[in-house]
Amino acid sequence: MSRGEDFDVTELFDFADQLLVMAEKQMPKETRKFIQTEGNKLRRATLDKAKELTQKKTGNYVEGIKRGKVYKFEGDATVVRVYGSSPHAHLIEYGHRNVTKSGEEVGFTPGKRVFEKTRKAFEQEFVDDCDAFIDEMLEKGLK
Repeated sequence: MSRGEDFDVTELFDFADQLLVMAEKQMPKETRKFIQTEGNKLRRATLDKAKELTQKKTGNYVEGIKRGKVYKFEGDATVVRVYGSSPHAHLIEYGHRNVTKSGEEVGFTPGKRVFEKTRKAFEQEFVDDCDAFIDEMLEKGLK
């Protein structure tokens, strides 16, 4: 291939668009179930990371880590979220000031960043699961 030649990938983009349409329109139940399963995996991974990073008693922080419902985000993306429902979850996640009863600041507790660390660690597993799901859907669609 000489320097002046380029690849024409428009057919590849068309194929990717067709895959998305097939997943959303022709097999919505399978797609929804897949997203729920992935949300459950992420929730379990988040629980493990929370238990690892928060050694001392943190109230109901670990019990408050939940998986939400599958929903449409901005019209076209099917998503699920994992979140901390405890009222103090944001303090453990992002950090907080240590203040005495008189209002004097005596220090700062840095955040554990449980959700952020788990998300980064889970990305590759999610990509691999998506590849397997797409292969499965292609086989079902071709039969």
